[in-house]
Amino acid sequence: MKNRNQFGETVEGYNIPVLNEREIRAAAGILFFFTFLSLLMILLKGNFVMIKYVITAFMVDFIIRVFINPKFAPTLIISRWIVSRQNPEYVGAAQKKFAWIIGVVLSATMFVLMVIVNSYSPITGIICLICLAFLFF
Repeated sequence: MKNRNQFGETVEGYNIPVLNEREIRAAAGILFFFTFLSLLMILLKGNFVMIKYVITAFMVDFIIRVFINPKFAPTLIISRWIVSRQNPEYVGAAQKKFAWIIGVVLSATMFVLMVIVNSYSPITGIICLICLAFLFF
């Protein structure tokens, strides 16, 4: 019987819950693309509209990953479809949960500063670059 509240999947040959690293990397690529595109919109056109949508989607995606279940996160659903023909590579679910909690904190901070307060500063720029670096690596 599967535990519906378990974070990660139980896979034969692993003693701990795991997640598919290929799905996670594909989802990071999707998030990186839209975050980088919105950063370019800010730098080249001074247009902050797209970043507000990206931050909101980023935060919602990470909240679903951490607090509900990674199976239901929109970017992970898309990436699961993209890598469906590849052999899965598994990594520990606890380590990914920790990294995603950092993502929730960073995205929630950006959500408050840029979407709710409607401000931009060196702090929001640094947080944005940190998020991009995490997504890239």
